[in-house]
Formats: sequence, structure tokens, C-alpha cells
Amino acid sequence: MADDAPGTTGQIKQKLVETKEKWAREGRLLTGGPSLGGTEMRQRRRLPPGQREVKNWPVLDLGVHPNVPAKEWEMKVGGLIERPVTWRWDDLMRQPQFSHVSDIHCVTAWSRYDNRWDGVSGRQLLSVVEPKPNAKFIVFKSYDGYSTNVPIETFADEDVLLAHSWEGQPISRDHGGPVRVVIPKLYFWKSAKWVRHIWFTDRDAPGFWEVRGYHSLGDPWKEQRYG
Repeated sequence: MADDAPGTTGQIKQKLVETKEKWAREGRLLTGGPSLGGTEMRQRRRLPPGQREVKNWPVLDLGVHPNVPAKEWEMKVGGLIERPVTWRWDDLMRQPQFSHVSDIHCVTAWSRYDNRWDGVSGRQLLSVVEPKPNAKFIVFKSYDGYSTNVPIETFADEDVLLAHSWEGQPISRDHGGPVRVVIPKLYFWKSAKWVRHIWFTDRDAPGFWEVRGYHSLGDPWKEQRYG
């Protein structure tokens, strides 16, 4: 899995990275309240612990901004799967299209309700590549060099997708377009922007923020900000 990222501008915001590492060490934003892990509790309380609702969509990144036109985008899928594939834009658009409305929750304590996404579902990708029985985890790598990890069953959830549109419009470059991962049930750092590689593995492989003190899973209802 190559880490080079042609077509990028900017430099990693080292001060931002150091600040968020400090948050992890200090447990910043943790409320210390009870975990809201049950479905019934989630239905009664829409906002996870420690979060606040926003109406805008804040832009958060590492400072590197890939410029990948849709016609030049490609995504390689490999590892422990029966059918490795490389999807380009036309391949993505030939897949069955999936729409979903979901809330998103950022580890920096904001949440945004009712986001409409369009793209290809995680389940559709899984059906195409056919993970091997020993595949337990997925690693996403992005055009800016970012990476993050999730269990394979998380990616198989009904609301997960590779999104190319938000609110009926192509996802903008600053929000991860042309294609980003969307995993609504986890903190949004798990929803990798500018996705370039998806890799299936038999072991957990912590990504950019996970090796800097952030939780391996990241369930906002259990306040899994740090691990």
C-alpha cells in the first residue's frame, strides 16, 4: 500500500497534531458520565455524551489538501479478499447507488444532524471483493497520507458507504471529495477523506490518530475518544 500522495498541497499542521495528542493524554472533552450504549437510550437521546449540535459542517484536516479530480480518482482494494479491484470513477458510478441520511459526530465535540449521503454502500463493496474468512479488520488510506482502521463488521453496517455526494451535490475537496468513507456510528475521524486504498487484514492496524492516543474503535455513545 503506497503512501505517496501526488497532487496535494499544504503541509501537516504539526501544532494541531501535538494539541490533539495532548487532548488524548489529558482525556479532554470526556464527561465521565454513563455510557449510552443501548439502542433504546440512543433513540431517546440523539446527541451523544459531550457533544453539541452545529448547523454548519466544520472543516478539519491535517493541513494537506489533495486535489484529485473525479476523472483522475482511483481506489485500490486489496489484502485478504478473493477479488482485488481497482475502482476508477466510472467503476464507482456503475455500482448500485445507495442513499442514506445520518447524523455525524466529531471527536472535537460537534455533531451535525440529518446529512444526506449518496454513493456505494459498504455492503456492496464487500459483496464485490469477497473478504476471506480470516479478514477481521479494514485499513483506509487516503491521498493525503492519512489512515484509520475499523473492524470488518463495522464496515458491513447498514448505514456505511463510500460517499461521492452530500446534500445532493458532489462532496467538496475540503470535505474529502471526490470520494470519502462515511461511518456514522463512529466518531468522524474514522470516516476517511480522499480515500485511496482499502486494505483487509487479519489483525488490527492502528492509523494516524490511533497511534497518537485515540481509541481503536471510536463509538461516540460510549465516549471512546481515547484509548
